[in-house]
Amino acid sequence: MSYIRIFCITTLALGASCLNAQVDPGPRPGPAGAGGFYPTLTGMEQAFFNKALDTFEEIDSVSGKIPGEDGTGLGPTFNGNSCAMCHAQPAVGGSSPGMKSPQSPVPNPQVALATLHGAMNTVPSFITRDGPVREARFVSVSGQASAALDGGVHGLFTIRGRIDAPGCNLTQPDFASQLAINNVIFRIPTPTFGLGLVENTPDAVLQANLAASSFDKARLGIAGKLNISGNDGTVTRFGWKAQNKSLLVFSGEAYNVEQGVSNEVFMNERSAVAGCVFNSSPEDYTNPNGTSSDVTNFAIFMRLSAPPKPATSTASQLNGQALFSSVGCALCHTPTLTTGASQYTGMSNVQYHPFSDFAVHHMGSNLADGINQGAAGPDEFRTAPLWGLGQRLYFLHDGRTSDLLKAIQAHASQPFDCTISQSFLRFTVGNELFQPSSQTFTCGSEANKVIDQFNVLSTTQKQDILNFLRSL
Repeated sequence: MSYIRIFCITTLALGASCLNAQVDPGPRPGPAGAGGFYPTLTGMEQAFFNKALDTFEEIDSVSGKIPGEDGTGLGPTFNGNSCAMCHAQPAVGGSSPGMKSPQSPVPNPQVALATLHGAMNTVPSFITRDGPVREARFVSVSGQASAALDGGVHGLFTIRGRIDAPGCNLTQPDFASQLAINNVIFRIPTPTFGLGLVENTPDAVLQANLAASSFDKARLGIAGKLNISGNDGTVTRFGWKAQNKSLLVFSGEAYNVEQGVSNEVFMNERSAVAGCVFNSSPEDYTNPNGTSSDVTNFAIFMRLSAPPKPATSTASQLNGQALFSSVGCALCHTPTLTTGASQYTGMSNVQYHPFSDFAVHHMGSNLADGINQGAAGPDEFRTAPLWGLGQRLYFLHDGRTSDLLKAIQAHASQPFDCTISQSFLRFTVGNELFQPSSQTFTCGSEANKVIDQFNVLSTTQKQDILNFLRSL
């Protein structure tokens, strides 16, 4: 029996399918298939991108006075000190770095960041050398079933003890006690490659795509909805729950939440306790000399970046691509969308391949995080774009697994696990009484029947789908 097990492992290493099991081939080796500018840009636009890339890689300190860390505004709380620290795999702009990267194996940088420059932080138990970069949110204010929801990001670290933050005594949240009552959920960085194409996709295209194949979707229990801005009624599409309207809003929120930098989009300092505020607000701004703000440059970097390049070519990968559609995965992970007119050269009316509908779907209790963002409820998530998946190290919103097969299976949930959402208001406007109410009742994951169809495939067919996904 030992000989049989060794033979099976060896065969898989050579790319064939084992008769008794299928495995994730792992992150694709070779050069990073992303990280550069969109190929049709003019020389001036390329220079614009490269300048923005430099800003994306900038390292922040508290007041910008530490050599090599001349970005200003870190803290008082923070999760990272650079966009590129977290968005790093397989190249700058990607997802979480890690030790198993074929391109650039590095330990989780949050571990060393905890005590950088004298900072007096303890590394939380969910941040490990071999694990993903993460942020932490509390589900409710107390962890009790009937308590008011929290949902906000709680910074992992504070600037207390740093050489550039004298007198700051702000301590970290008590993550241990919150973990003990299961009140903490995690998020990992989303890749930013090719997002200018997504931003420039008309709402009508996303609406038509969501309405397409309605019979097949209904048969499989797939619904979904687009998250909508409460201000102008247009589609929001960035973030794990599609909660952010634009790349500028996405950048401003991340700068404020992840690095603690107040900016033109999110003006107010987080955790601005006495003794821990060292700069005027906003810390990042458009200078009167015409220098663009950091958040503007972050948005430009993402807006002008090229999408990831797939490597689908083998018979197994091509068969996996066909099976991916036939079992129903492509009903949410839409292979192709088309942009509208763009200000940038060659980016108008372009067909691109994100493998996402950018809608939010009920995913059931197995993935539910209890967080509401915009119109997305506690078990709803944006369909994660799969382009570039072949070189990612961690999967799902919280990075709970590095195994692609486990990530697929996690899309299913018990059909009797239900999410009920109710609201009722009563108020008077102009002597008229209004009593709006609503209720939604959803049981199980919208992906349940698709996963059922995946599960009845042969071992070889499942392996083909895994091989296809790792080619993206």
